[in-house]
Amino acid sequence: MGLTLLGIESSCDDSAAAVVSYDGGVAHILSSVVEGQTALHANFGGVVPEIAARAHAERLDHCVEAALSQAGMALHDLDGIAVTVAPASSY
Repeated sequence: MGLTLLGIESSCDDSAAAVVSYDGGVAHILSSVVEGQTALHANFGGVVPEIAARAHAERLDHCVEAALSQAGMALHDLDGIAVTVAPASSY
């Protein structure tokens, strides 16, 4: 049996979680949940880091729970968790 991972993305203005299985050289997306923040930043002409960080804190739990539910899994079913650490332009 292959690996099953939970991916969590929060590097900019969307909060997201997905469950992916990797078996025999093939990746299968079992679930993908994205909660956007476009409306929160619309009046500012761009992403406001403080608003984005607060929205991530409020939304990530829901994204993870929904991704696990859609995949029919619980945390103990996973082989690992992958997370973003910074926007790609930061490193």
